[in-house]
Amino acid sequence: VERLAAQYPDVYCLSDQPSGVESLQTVGFPEVTGGGPETTIIPVLPESQVAVIVFTSGSTGEPVAYRKTWGSLTRSARAEIERLDLRARPGMAVLGTVPPQHSYGLESTVLMVMQGGLALHARRPLLPADVRAELALLPRPRALVTTPVHLRALLADADELPPADFLLCATAPLSPQLAAQAESRFSAPLYEIYGCTEAGQVATRRTVRSDEWRALPGVKMGSDDRGTWVKGGHVESEILLADVIELRGRGRFMLHGRTADLVNIAGKRTSLAHLNYHLNSIEGVRDGTFVVPEQDGEAVTRLLAYVVAPGLTSEALLTALRQRIDAAFLPRPIHFVDALPRNETGKL
Repeated sequence: VERLAAQYPDVYCLSDQPSGVESLQTVGFPEVTGGGPETTIIPVLPESQVAVIVFTSGSTGEPVAYRKTWGSLTRSARAEIERLDLRARPGMAVLGTVPPQHSYGLESTVLMVMQGGLALHARRPLLPADVRAELALLPRPRALVTTPVHLRALLADADELPPADFLLCATAPLSPQLAAQAESRFSAPLYEIYGCTEAGQVATRRTVRSDEWRALPGVKMGSDDRGTWVKGGHVESEILLADVIELRGRGRFMLHGRTADLVNIAGKRTSLAHLNYHLNSIEGVRDGTFVVPEQDGEAVTRLLAYVVAPGLTSEALLTALRQRIDAAFLPRPIHFVDALPRNETGKL
């Protein structure tokens, strides 16, 4: 907060709580008393108005700021609504487990609701029992906007899940096995969104039906020796994506993981995202991640893995992995842990 205040002298805190941020001027948000729609005046904003400044996570260095105009944000929301056919679900109640200040949460629980005539659930349940209870109270049609780590926790609970009409997931790769289980348990279709802070949402897919992603309406993709670029639609300036992408024409592509996640062992290449995808698709694995240890002299790097898998042994895991990945990337050792430390959006 102090860094933001130094970087942006005009910043202030808008709060609906009695206390704000001590170091900032705090403006109290008035209590909403309700009233009919005729008393609500919807403000008109110019498309060029800078509406938000979003920051990259900073996991690969200092967080980088990206300005988003109101026009780009609304075009992004309408493209999402069109692709996901949400006009066919007017008034759908949306419950999100992802915070609204995350770019995915902003796009898919705030802007999508505003632009699509949907209803936003005001609470922020996080624990599986709370999510299950709050979702069950919502009228139909109803949707759950969530992340793979939250979805995995919900599905690990043996209690019956309330039926939904629509599921949306993002922030990390989702295995088709987990997607199929979610569709079966919630009796609803599940869609994934691919995007990044820099460009916003870029593409979608119905995970149980295809490995390919489809770019959102208006979004164009191209590649050169530096990587894959995206522009058009709601993406106002050309953005170089930080992922290894295989273009397949007509806005379709395969995603092979982060450029920074590429692993080269004994002349063979893959990505940590690819390895984590297969690790988490194994029956009995609740969560898991591959790690590249620090290089020890000239020795060939051996990957290791941290896994949450009660009831499984190292031998069983290795046997399952041999059927999915090249033997050069098998983790040695495998560390079994009770949980992996993830933040509220599921990042490790």
